[in-house]
Amino acid sequence: MHSALFISAEAPYPLAGGGAMRSASLLNFLARRFAVDMIVFRDPRAADPRPHLPPGLVRRLHVVELPPHARHTLARAARNAARLARRVPPLMDRFAGFGAQIAAATRGQRYEIAVIEHFWCAPYWEQAAAVSDATILDLHNIESVWHARCAQAERGAPALAHRAFQRISRNLEEEWLPRFTYLLAASEPDRVLLRTISPSSHVLVYPNSIPLAPAPPRRKENEENVIVFSGNLEYHPNISAVRYFRNEIWPQLRERWPGLVWRLIGKNPHAVAKIASGDPRIELSGPVADAVLELARAKVAIVPVLAGSGTRVKIVEAWAAGVPVVSTPLGAEGLPARAGEHLLLADDAPAFRDAVSSLLADPALRDRIGRAGRYLFECEFTWEAAWKCLQFLYPATMEGSDALRD
Repeated sequence: MHSALFISAEAPYPLAGGGAMRSASLLNFLARRFAVDMIVFRDPRAADPRPHLPPGLVRRLHVVELPPHARHTLARAARNAARLARRVPPLMDRFAGFGAQIAAATRGQRYEIAVIEHFWCAPYWEQAAAVSDATILDLHNIESVWHARCAQAERGAPALAHRAFQRISRNLEEEWLPRFTYLLAASEPDRVLLRTISPSSHVLVYPNSIPLAPAPPRRKENEENVIVFSGNLEYHPNISAVRYFRNEIWPQLRERWPGLVWRLIGKNPHAVAKIASGDPRIELSGPVADAVLELARAKVAIVPVLAGSGTRVKIVEAWAAGVPVVSTPLGAEGLPARAGEHLLLADDAPAFRDAVSSLLADPALRDRIGRAGRYLFECEFTWEAAWKCLQFLYPATMEGSDALRD
């Protein structure tokens, strides 16, 4: 039986959030071709991944328990100051120090491939390479680019810290990326950027995707007078997006459209509660069982993202829901969407307000753009469509592991 090792910084299940969704798509692909041993890290606040994992998906599961740490502002500031002094990025520091556990969990095994999720866990290449014929690093983001863009969206000490972590991350990327047999990028722009960082690396595009499900009903009588933003609300680029929309866009939209509600859905709503406070027409829904069905209730999905890297699963989910999207150009980066056909793009606050208003005022326009987004999702952003990008792994199950090195 062919076997694979899968090391993930976060549990792929339950399917909640872009990171988990991307990891789950890759895990499900591997499980159809290999017996998979999975090592997953668990934050003390997170659910135990064992009961959420679909039966039979993996052969063995080993959970690495992360130590607790305080999450208030002063504690985070102190940790990041120490990380700057030691020249270690925050998440790479958070997931460091478990090499002995990973080595023990894989002792006596031999794998054709080992997949590591997120750059934060790249140093575990040493343990993975010791028991695998080939190694793959799945890069949800490019960390140096992520920090650079966060620096542009911030001011003062946070901006300075992000710039420092940008330089630190770039040095570590140059050190670790060339060691892997393959790198997986979320988009073609990311692939090009990775080749500038690590010219010798074999980089392939593996798009973010979600499972195919029937299109939710999108009838005018079922629409709520709602615009919606979705995502992990503790994720830094999402916090900055919510703050930007609240301060620069929402006040005028609120005045122009009496009764309009702005709904935020996703885990960790406490992280934006202060930004949203004081306005009864801003709703914090928290996590939902099915993001696509929840998005389908709204008239418009908004993506006012000013920072980040990779591609936004929130847009893919809105397309799956048949909901028209208004995004910043950065929010839609890396997605093969045509402005005016699959979504509307707005590069400043007045343009964003006008784009949302044009959709609110015109049901036919909402329907046309929503249908085009759904069609693009079905063609390119289901799990089955994304798996076609992994054809290079097929020979491993037919011709032996040497084919991975071709």
